Amino acid sequence: MCPAAVDPASPEALRETFSRFPQGVALIAAEVDGAPVGLVASTLTAGVSLAPPLVSVAIQNSSTSWPALRRATELGISLLSTEQQALARQLASKDHARRFSGVDPEVSADGALTIPGSSTLLWTRHYSEFAAGDHTVALLEILGIRSEEGPEALVFHRSQFKGLRVS
Repeated sequence: MCPAAVDPASPEALRETFSRFPQGVALIAAEVDGAPVGLVASTLTAGVSLAPPLVSVAIQNSSTSWPALRRATELGISLLSTEQQALARQLASKDHARRFSGVDPEVSADGALTIPGSSTLLWTRHYSEFAAGDHTVALLEILGIRSEEGPEALVFHRSQFKGLRVS
């Protein structure tokens, strides 16, 4: 039993509570039917498994991008950098037509879309998924990686994009 002084776990209280845990900001994207499709997530979990190499991401069931992305042969994951804060906002926009406006992504032969200048790039494919309340948790198998020297990872903390400060 929870102590009497504990707040109920309402959606609003949970959002505020979860915002206290810094999370990396990732673009999961592919070229689907000749057009770029992507979603920005702060729920990417690295190191789910080393054999096979897996990451996970929780995607809202209301996502209109995930149904298209799950059909892609390969998915690119761009771990966005602090220099890409404005781009992160643009890519997360509800206006799907504007998301990739002015963006020059790299697209692999199998359609995985990545953003140059990101702190890390991963090439993945859909491995499995399962229902998790109002989200779907997707497991993605890592096919290849590239980490860039220099760009600092962008994080989402207290409902704001931030960089990490090392003391």
